[in-house]
Amino acid sequence: MIPRSYSRRDYIKLMAGGTAAAASASLLSPTGAASSFTPTTPPDAEAADRARRMKWWHEARFGMFIHWGLYSVLGRHEWAMEMEGIPVAEYEQLAKRFLPQPHAARAWAKLARQAGQKYMVMTTKHHEGFCHFDTKLTNYCAPRQACGRDLVREFVDAAREEGLRVGFYHSLMDWHHPDGARCATDEAARQRFVAYIHGQIRELLTNYGKIDVLWYDVNWPLSVQGWESEKMNKMVFELQPDIIVNNRNGLPGDFATPEQEIVAEKAGRAWETCMTMNDSWGYHAADDNWKSPKTVVRNLVTCAAGGGNYLLNIGPKADGSIPEESARILSAVGKWMEKNGTTIYDTDRIHADWHTYAGYTRRGNTLYVQVHFWPGETVAIGGLRSKVRSARLLASGQEVRFEQSDVQVKFTGLPATAPDDPVTVLAVECDSEPVINSMDVRRKRKREQVGVNFS
Repeated sequence: MIPRSYSRRDYIKLMAGGTAAAASASLLSPTGAASSFTPTTPPDAEAADRARRMKWWHEARFGMFIHWGLYSVLGRHEWAMEMEGIPVAEYEQLAKRFLPQPHAARAWAKLARQAGQKYMVMTTKHHEGFCHFDTKLTNYCAPRQACGRDLVREFVDAAREEGLRVGFYHSLMDWHHPDGARCATDEAARQRFVAYIHGQIRELLTNYGKIDVLWYDVNWPLSVQGWESEKMNKMVFELQPDIIVNNRNGLPGDFATPEQEIVAEKAGRAWETCMTMNDSWGYHAADDNWKSPKTVVRNLVTCAAGGGNYLLNIGPKADGSIPEESARILSAVGKWMEKNGTTIYDTDRIHADWHTYAGYTRRGNTLYVQVHFWPGETVAIGGLRSKVRSARLLASGQEVRFEQSDVQVKFTGLPATAPDDPVTVLAVECDSEPVINSMDVRRKRKREQVGVNFS
């Protein structure tokens, strides 16, 4: 992943300004144009197959990301090797101190299930180049240099035991491999390095049974052509016909991946926001900028409203234990999801403007008003175009009185203090798909002259 201070776009621009990237473009991408995947099946068949593969993912809405590696030993951010300029030989020694407790992943999977998350995506290899799995392509892996165990196998088994879908994150960029940078200017190095990365992906998708998600990251320093990304994806789908892949090997993939921000794609394009709970992906002992449970729930609501998913990260310590704050936040979110998960899972994209103290999700003609700043005995929303048939407090089922005009719906007789924490939900049954447009208020609101002389 990219450091918090950089967006993915900033990083790509930064790398594009370097001589290595320029050389890569001239050496490996003769046209200079980005390649797009050319499907071998008709568009309608391809769309139907994608819909089939992604049905569970759209229903899930909420997943757990796990960033874990040798950087967890240092506890100073997952980019410590590069940001601090640590020599490769010195960094390699961290493997001797990477001794996680047996089956640490069981605690992650249990927490994910309790938090209401439906799938998990773990780093199999981050940018540092260290592999968590039993690979035949390098000795720089956990079974040979660290704990002597296949940590990917433990992760897969733990997720399946809790009934969760399984995803693999795999970084294309590699700071450790001798060809990881020189592949940009040396064709022989490029061929070796691409074979190495393709080979690791083949191992991951061959040795662990059915895998649900492949999450590529950072394709520096090569172009789509340099990575042979079309060949890469073809191999992936031959090995795992039901898998879904993201867009970070330079091809569109099955879904887009906004990072550390919620940016909905246009309708018809799947997307997933990945986000940290503080400002670091990997374990950072001094990073105390934690999101509150309310912020996490609001982000989840915003993602669901836009038809997207929320992949929320934990950064386990080197021993595999979960930082206390991460566990506390997810436990609180899980309690909310137990009562309110129906307002998130398998919901439909909603066309709605923002509100000063609430968000919205919907399923069919049911509008869920997600009130995060409780105003008291009355909740009002403007610009709802549908007619309201009934309303209730979701958590308790208590019916709620309402009044509706051309520009406003007012829900009255509510408790003075919020009946649920951290967000209270009103379930509002409408006579048609709920659409909320605040411009209707601006245009339709009566503007009588009352006690004011405008002459």
